[in-house]
Amino acid sequence: MPDASFLTLPSPGKPYSSSFRWRAVTRLFGILLLLFSPSFLPSIGVSLYYDDGEWAVFCTTFAITIAAGLLLWWPNRNINSDMKMRDGFLVVTLFWLILPLASALPFILGLHLDFVDSLFESVSGFTTTGATTIIGLDDLPRSILYHRQQIQFLGGMGVIVLAVAVLPLLGIGGMQLYRAEVSGVSKEDKLTPRIAHTARALWVIYFFLTLCCAAAYWFAGMSLFDAIGHAYATVATGGFSTHDASMAFFDNEVIEFIAIVFMMAGGANFALHFLAWKNLSPKSYENDPEFRAYLFIFLAITVLITLSLYASGEFSGMEKSLRYSAFQTASILTSTGFTTANFAVWPLHIPMLLVIAAFIGGCVGSTAGGIKVLRIVLLGKLGLRQLRLSLHPRSVVAMRLGKESVSTEILFSVLGFQVLYVTISILLTTALMGAGLDLETAFGAVMATINLCGPGLGDVAVTFAGTSATVKYLGIFSMLVGRLEVFTLLILFLPRYWRD
Repeated sequence: MPDASFLTLPSPGKPYSSSFRWRAVTRLFGILLLLFSPSFLPSIGVSLYYDDGEWAVFCTTFAITIAAGLLLWWPNRNINSDMKMRDGFLVVTLFWLILPLASALPFILGLHLDFVDSLFESVSGFTTTGATTIIGLDDLPRSILYHRQQIQFLGGMGVIVLAVAVLPLLGIGGMQLYRAEVSGVSKEDKLTPRIAHTARALWVIYFFLTLCCAAAYWFAGMSLFDAIGHAYATVATGGFSTHDASMAFFDNEVIEFIAIVFMMAGGANFALHFLAWKNLSPKSYENDPEFRAYLFIFLAITVLITLSLYASGEFSGMEKSLRYSAFQTASILTSTGFTTANFAVWPLHIPMLLVIAAFIGGCVGSTAGGIKVLRIVLLGKLGLRQLRLSLHPRSVVAMRLGKESVSTEILFSVLGFQVLYVTISILLTTALMGAGLDLETAFGAVMATINLCGPGLGDVAVTFAGTSATVKYLGIFSMLVGRLEVFTLLILFLPRYWRD
């Protein structure tokens, strides 16, 4: 858990003052923008290869990003002040705005989208939400499509984690940024003795899974371009597609099975992937209570939806019902957002089951969104504990997760997260209704954005293109809250945070 000592009330009459190392933070932003700028070079290559005429757009974006990085870094290049944890919260939050701003430029310059649509699309990609404001994907220039898919890949594991793998090589410590990025419940603070080694190990695993996913898609019949683009979105649990019809465009059972496997892998804790790779054994998965609960939730919801689809006659036969149910459950549970059918119009209680799956989300330490399975498990155990205490008030009921006891600090963290998550969801739903959406659409928009899920309900079941600018800005805020796991962003709204 992050150090919360800065939340102590100041002495009476103490004025506001800033203890932030602004020049050190500005220098860091400059370095990170310079490191990020080469990410536009592959899009230039794609544009030249497909001759879509957009290479100048990406050259301009590349130049602007480098210029902005130099402008921030050069005047502060000799500042070597270390950052504290409180600086890390600000850096992480602002950088999740700065990177999307840079990546929104191709949408503005190439597609001529307005600012809010471009920013929404870029934030959706980086936060791996998959909600979109663009219609007509099949006709877009290939380089724009590639850029749109790539930002999910970069956001999936977290650009900040990438940064802490590189910045120590430049003499800048990254532990504060890492802890701010992964604040909350975590089974492994460090998988290796040095945080830079941890970040690099996670990125190697992430890249390897993406490579395997792309190869599998290609062998299953996708074009190489589509295979790479959808692999970026699958392991990152992002959900952007290169086609308006999403995965329904391919109508291929093998492709859908591959997607389920890698979506579920992306929704699992990457610490487990690391330990399984390090020990060359699957026992880390077998012994992990969160992963077992994750698989159980997937199977339970899949079975319920399959039976419901079959009973309602939505699809002919049990096999077809299972096919659509398993894919959509995996997609929504992992907050990927790929679709093979519009689940919002499925009959009976099925959309509500998928809404529940979206709020549960994937595992802690994964690329997925939602409340996270570990927190749901702990909340369930806490509820059962209170029921037992109601029957036997004098008894002592220990809270355990697997073989480990759960500390009071962790329980308070989970309860605090749950309260804030639900409260923010209700407030955002109310605000979206105030912006003109009906209840179903407003709730669906919050479900889609705060859980990083993509498709919603009502008028936003497919796209946010028809919504107002106010709705899109609220959606951007909701995506950032979900991506930064509530605490990191909301801490900045505390007046005490800005005091000494």
